Amino acid sequence: MIKPALLIYIVNQISAIIGIAAILIITWGAFIIFIDLIKLEFNRFKGIKLYYERTILRHRFGSYLLLGLEFLIAADVILTISQPSLEEITILASIVGIRTVISYFLDKEIVYSEKRGNRGKHN
Repeated sequence: MIKPALLIYIVNQISAIIGIAAILIITWGAFIIFIDLIKLEFNRFKGIKLYYERTILRHRFGSYLLLGLEFLIAADVILTISQPSLEEITILASIVGIRTVISYFLDKEIVYSEKRGNRGKHN
């Protein structure tokens, strides 16, 4: 049988790994989008209008942010399992609430951008 201290250590390590994965996802997305933005800006100097392309970049970056936020929520949930005090549960609820609001508005913006982009293609 696994000792409680070892189980808590394992759960904490799993939470840390998932948190690191979230940081990597967001960082990777920011790096990719930054490189693409630089390429777009060079085209802007040639007189090409890039509003739609920038909107696509924002959409792609938003998807990386949403995925990273979901991983962060998972890491916090797992961490709270190892320390289920009232204070930890309150902190988790606050974090999940804030991240859920951020995720909701990012998702709404992505859907809005997609609808505007699709409408612009048909006109």
